[in-house]
Amino acid sequence: MEVLIRDAGEQDKAGAILVDLRLLNEGSEPQTFPLPDRIQARVERAGEARTVWLERAAELPTDLTIPAGGFQRARYYLSAPDGEPLDGAVLSIPAWSTGQTALAFRPTAQAPQLAEAQTKPQEQDDAVPKAAAPLSDRTAGNAFLANLSAYEPIYAVYGPGTDSEARIQLSFKYQLFGSRRAEGLPRSWRDGLHFAYTQRMFWDLGAESSPFRNIDYQPELFYLTPSTTLSSGVSLSAQAGIRHESNGRDGDASRNVNSIYVAPMAAIPLGGGYRLSLAPRLSFFVGDKSGNPDIRRYRGNTGLFMEVGEAAGLRLSTSTRFNFGSGKGAVSADVSYPLPRLLGGGPDFYLFGQSFIGYGENLLDYNRRMTRFRIGVALVR
Repeated sequence: MEVLIRDAGEQDKAGAILVDLRLLNEGSEPQTFPLPDRIQARVERAGEARTVWLERAAELPTDLTIPAGGFQRARYYLSAPDGEPLDGAVLSIPAWSTGQTALAFRPTAQAPQLAEAQTKPQEQDDAVPKAAAPLSDRTAGNAFLANLSAYEPIYAVYGPGTDSEARIQLSFKYQLFGSRRAEGLPRSWRDGLHFAYTQRMFWDLGAESSPFRNIDYQPELFYLTPSTTLSSGVSLSAQAGIRHESNGRDGDASRNVNSIYVAPMAAIPLGGGYRLSLAPRLSFFVGDKSGNPDIRRYRGNTGLFMEVGEAAGLRLSTSTRFNFGSGKGAVSADVSYPLPRLLGGGPDFYLFGQSFIGYGENLLDYNRRMTRFRIGVALVR
């Protein structure tokens, strides 16, 4: 994968400098390229160099898939320091080895076009019939749909021989205030506020009437910092939040727990399209723990998420939690691979394998040790 700075210097109305990138894929297969929220860049002028930060345009996704032998465009913003002239300075992005390009300031070329479009006579607009959006198009009338995205993996897996043979997980997150970049405004601390919901269903297909043995509900509110990419290529971010977990049952089968957590995160490029992601987590249980008062003994307060693999290839993810005082904990591992690459074409799923060893695969069994192996498909990994 090669990244080139194609153009830099066009300024929007807020004075931010637009940096236009080209992502080139010279390989024989499509590749997915992660786009961090922020990337460390370097500006040199009159023999002096300084570090600046580029911010990803709000309309861009967090990942771009580049076709084999093709390219994709990505746009970032550079906020010019007050009172510091940058016209003619040389911009480079060391983490992406893009070479250098000179900054030549000019007003955005889109501004006149937008102004012209807004001055069209109203009667001309009304004279042109507009096609109604189809009923299946849920984007129509849902202005905030862009705030919705995947959170944890979404999958369905099956492994016979247990009382919870199938496991299904659904998960999403919602950016509560959207992104001010979408409105052409500077980034705000509110951009990091999210609501998330995850639901895990454990299905006993071998029992009569095939009941769901347990369902865990997990809403949470968290803050996610912008990802920052250093000149070494390492991306850093952090997440902190409050999470509620319950299984919606009563009596002896009722389980619920609340926790506050913080998780610093790092993504390290390994070369050859591979990267290693690390996210240690520290959690504290708060509030009512009726039904599972000793859950800390089996879960502990520490955890570690690790993931290694390709963006568009094989990926291995592990998650561990441990109580150093009791010696109890658990480890789970997921391995996934794109089915289209395996079959030479769709469907667009991931082949997904999952294992769990330890205590508390679900809330109902928080104090029960078990071993599970399952296989299935995933929409999000």
